[in-house]
Amino acid sequence: MARVQLSNRVRVSGYYRMALVTLRPLLVTFTRQEWRGAENLRVDGSLDPGIVVAANHISWADPFVLAHFLYDNGRLPRFLAKESLFTVPFIKNVMKGAQQIPVHRGSSDAARALESAVESARDGECVLIYPEGTVTRAPDMWPMAGKTGAVRTALSSGAALIPVAQWGAHELMRPYTAELRLLPRKTMHVWAGPPIDLDDLRGRPLDQAILDEATDRLMSAITAMLEQIRGEIAPTERYINTRPAGERPKLARPRKAG
Repeated sequence: MARVQLSNRVRVSGYYRMALVTLRPLLVTFTRQEWRGAENLRVDGSLDPGIVVAANHISWADPFVLAHFLYDNGRLPRFLAKESLFTVPFIKNVMKGAQQIPVHRGSSDAARALESAVESARDGECVLIYPEGTVTRAPDMWPMAGKTGAVRTALSSGAALIPVAQWGAHELMRPYTAELRLLPRKTMHVWAGPPIDLDDLRGRPLDQAILDEATDRLMSAITAMLEQIRGEIAPTERYINTRPAGERPKLARPRKAG
């Protein structure tokens, strides 16, 4: 495999390096990659300034796909990940060793996680946030209504906010299941779009109206790219997640474009 050029600001820990050495060859072997928009991961042509990457969430397998995409294009991501992952044997060592950021939902620690994300973006790192907050529960797997963490991190840090749409990881592992299906070989589509235009919102108090407007721009950009990937039309209204944790969504057939 070709050597990957990373940002000069990146320092790869032993645990992270172990995960890369183990997982990247598996993904290269068992999946096809359709990557687009890698140029949008650079700021003024450089990999050094920090960025906030915000992606739709379709499977428990897609963090590995997103990490593969970002690593292959010079960015080593720091995820905001739910705290339960930090209690799983082996995974907790990788997560802590790779300095991933635990999120304790519904507690004051959630605010501290965002503070860590802001600090990381200011330090030149690539912070990856799922604005939906969980794997999509929309019946047709379109992005749900977004939460404000990603735009809050970008506006507070001054970092560029990069929308990413992905499709394919749900074929490796269906939503809310741990059943891994490596064969036949699947194609992972990951597209990074241009930075969300937030210039008119920066430097203003982060009230709810500002956060909602920025989040709407972000989710619209992700959804528009996903429409192109899927060749389908998204619903005019975004799904709002009101289902209790642990309930598996029922998937419906999407509408074809044209």
